[in-house]
Amino acid sequence: MLTIQPTENLTGLTVSGDYWDLDDIVQAIQEIVGEKHHYFQYEGARKRLLKVGAKIREASKGEHEIQAVANGISRNAMKKTQTIIPERSVYYAVNLLLPEMIFAALAFNDFIALYKETVDDSEWSTVTTSIRKFQALISEAIMPFMSEEHYLLFLTTLHTKAPLFHQYATQYVDLLNLEYLALTKEVRSEQLTSFALRLLAEDEAYKILMTQLLGVTSVSKQSLYEVELTLKYPNDEVIIW
Repeated sequence: MLTIQPTENLTGLTVSGDYWDLDDIVQAIQEIVGEKHHYFQYEGARKRLLKVGAKIREASKGEHEIQAVANGISRNAMKKTQTIIPERSVYYAVNLLLPEMIFAALAFNDFIALYKETVDDSEWSTVTTSIRKFQALISEAIMPFMSEEHYLLFLTTLHTKAPLFHQYATQYVDLLNLEYLALTKEVRSEQLTSFALRLLAEDEAYKILMTQLLGVTSVSKQSLYEVELTLKYPNDEVIIW
């Protein structure tokens, strides 16, 4: 079963499941975001979501954490069926930064709308169902750290508002990730709501960044999403999750 839980220090969220759980969400992500430039104005968001999928794919190959999880089989059941079955299943897990995951939960809304418009508008689509489950698990993981009012606002936006990230400067997510990483666990708990809401509204910091990026693209003739910020993330191994 796919699970998403806050890390011990609220640095991020841990995505875990067996191989097939993780493979299902990876395949759904790849399908929902479409081919390169298919939704050109969303290419920045598309690339970010694919990076999330790539991390989960790495996890499914055992490249991050490996867990042994009780699978519910009882010795009584083994005795009745005269079989010997392991009592634990292998689960794989990966930690992803919390602002990144909140962005993913929100950005998937736009891609669900695009997918329904151009590919499959069926309410029974397994692709959109898998993505909705992923969004729901993220929202449930952050719920304890938000007031009821703010959580309802987040949920309402998550399920009704689109587009959110048309021509969005996704470099802003990097700024939020690094700003969030610099906080203590206690401050993260207090400010999680603020980080979530900053992804819902273009605040002053976002506007300043957008102005700077447009200044670069006017000279370089790059697309907005192609501009790389000179930022350095710490290695996963040194992050205290």
